[in-house]
Amino acid sequence: MSVGDTDATGATVEGTRAAPLCRFTTQRRIRFSDCDPAGIVFYPQYFVLFNGVVEDWVDAMGVGFSNLVGCRRIGLPTVRLEADFTAISRFGDEVSMTLEVVRLGQRSITLELRCDAAATGEARMSMRQVIVATSLDTHRAVDLPADLRRGIESFGAG
Repeated sequence: MSVGDTDATGATVEGTRAAPLCRFTTQRRIRFSDCDPAGIVFYPQYFVLFNGVVEDWVDAMGVGFSNLVGCRRIGLPTVRLEADFTAISRFGDEVSMTLEVVRLGQRSITLELRCDAAATGEARMSMRQVIVATSLDTHRAVDLPADLRRGIESFGAG
């Protein structure tokens, strides 16, 4: 068993980790606008960076983030977020941003996201995020769109 696996009762097994259902990785250079006066990433900017990764991932699955939000009026707001900051990223650093789907629910997706130094793999920041599909008209949770679910299931973990 791995972290996130469940036992016969449905309880999560501690100390182990399930293989991700889906993995998406992209490279990015840390920009001046990401940094504070000390020249390191201002911590809230990581949330902006990872939001961009989510948008790119939805686009890569062929769903189209702007179509999902703008035309179909389906949002993917965050309802839970845990973050760990382990090392600094500086202006000009090349980083690898990775998104993994660790749980796919009826209306929610649990993501594990990481920012690592592209050259060395040094961990910079990681977070666990739960996003929920919502109607942008009613602001109530809705089922994940079928094409988004299919995209996640077919995108794979490799």
